[in-house]
Amino acid sequence: MLGDVIIIVFAFLTALAIKIKFFAGAGQIESISYATAPLYLGFFTWFLFSLLLVSRRYGLYNPVPITGGARELRLTVQATLNAGLLLCGGLYMAHLDRASRTVVVLLICTTAFSLSGWRVILRLARYRHYEKGIDTRNVVILGTNYLSHALGRHIANNYRLGYQFLGYIAPSDTTDVEVAAPEILGGIERLRQLTRLHFIDEVVIAHALPTEQIILLIEEARELGVDIRAISGLYGDLTANAAIEYLGVYPVASLHRSQSNTFELFFKRVFDILFSIAAMIAAFPLMAVIAVAVLLDSRGPIFYVSERIGKRGRVFPCFKFRTMVKDAEKKKRDLAALNERDGILFKVSNDPRVTRVGRILRKYSLDELPQFFNVFRGEMSVVGPRPPIASEVEKYELEHFRRLEVLPGLTGLWQVHARQDSSFAKYIELDTAYVENWSFWLDVKILMRTAHVVIRGTGT
Repeated sequence: MLGDVIIIVFAFLTALAIKIKFFAGAGQIESISYATAPLYLGFFTWFLFSLLLVSRRYGLYNPVPITGGARELRLTVQATLNAGLLLCGGLYMAHLDRASRTVVVLLICTTAFSLSGWRVILRLARYRHYEKGIDTRNVVILGTNYLSHALGRHIANNYRLGYQFLGYIAPSDTTDVEVAAPEILGGIERLRQLTRLHFIDEVVIAHALPTEQIILLIEEARELGVDIRAISGLYGDLTANAAIEYLGVYPVASLHRSQSNTFELFFKRVFDILFSIAAMIAAFPLMAVIAVAVLLDSRGPIFYVSERIGKRGRVFPCFKFRTMVKDAEKKKRDLAALNERDGILFKVSNDPRVTRVGRILRKYSLDELPQFFNVFRGEMSVVGPRPPIASEVEKYELEHFRRLEVLPGLTGLWQVHARQDSSFAKYIELDTAYVENWSFWLDVKILMRTAHVVIRGTGT
C-alpha cells in the first residue's frame, strides 16, 4: 500500500508535467496556478483515498498474493478506473468546474500505467524470493485422497504460488490413502502440535468431512492463527458468501482468514531499520576502538560468528565481538559440570574462557553491537526473544517453539527482567509472554529498561 501511494503521487506529478508541457494552451479554465493548487491537491487526495479503498476491496493488499499476474493487472486497472469514476462523480457533485479535465484524464491514465508496471516489478521480485524459499507460506493439505495428492503435487512443483508444501494431514478414520506414508505428517487430532512444530500458515481441505468437525477445526485455527481454505464446492453452507479464489488452477473458498497485523509489523520493521542505521553510525568510533582492543588482547578474529536459529527455524549468522579465547567451543564440554543454569541454558561464573576485554564488553553488553547489522539485514529485530543455537532448539519441547514465531532480538523481556535468573522455565515464560502480548509500546518500554540495565552494567 505504501508503494502504491508513492507510485500514485509520482503519476499525479507526471500528469501535471504533461499538462503544463503539452496542453498549456488548452484554455484559461484549465490553467494551473498557485491559486488552483489547493483544488488539485484536494481532488488528488480524494482520488488517492478512493483508489486505496477500491484496491483493498479487490484483495490487492491481502496477505496472500493474488494468483496469476494477468488477473492482478486486470484488477489494478479496474480499481484505477473505478477510482477515476468516483473522482469524476465527486467533481460533478461539488460543482468544481475549475478542475482541469485534462489533468483528470492524464491522472487516471498515468496511474493505471505506473501501477501496472510497479506490480509487474513486485511480482518478479516476489518470484525470485519464492525460488529461494524466502517469504513463502507453509501449507498442508487435509486429506489423503487422489484430489489431495494432485493438489499437493501442483503446489510443490510450482514455486511461483509462494507456498512451501509440508505434507498431508490424515482425516479421522479414512481409508482413502493415495499419498506416500512419509508425506503424512499426522492425523487431524494433532493439528495443534503440527502447527507449532512446522509453523503452519494455512490448511487446505481437499476431503469431505462432517460440518460439525469443520466448525471445530475453524475454532481451533482461530486460536492458532492459521488460515483455512477448502476446495470449492465441498462446504457450500459454510462458504455461501465467500469469494472463489484460486490456488494455482484449483478453485478454493476461504473458511477462515487469520487477523493480519501487517501495519504493526511494518512500523516495527521501519523502526528496526532506522534504529540500526542510527546506532551503527553513532557507535562506529566505539566499535573501532573495541575491534582494536579485541585484536590486541588475545589471538583470534575480531568478530565471533555463530549460527543461530531465527524466525520460523531459519538459520542465520549472528555477529558479536569475540569475548572468549579462540578455542572456546572445544573447552565448553570440559565446563559442563560447572553449568549454573538449568535446562538447556549454559552459564559459568568467572568463565576461564572469557578474555580480559571480553569481561568488560559483556558487563556493558558492548559485545552485541555488531548485531545491529543483523537487525539491518532483517535477520533480527531490536526487541525480541534471544536467538538460540541449534543445540538448544534440538532439546525444545513443543510449547517452546512458540518463541520462534517472531524475529529474535537484541533485547527482550528476559534480558531486562530476569537475566540473572537461572530458571529455563522463566526464560521461556517471558519470551512466550512477549510473543503473545506484543505491541509497539511494549517494545518501547523494553528499550527503556534495556538502557537502564546497560548503564548500570548488569550484563553478563
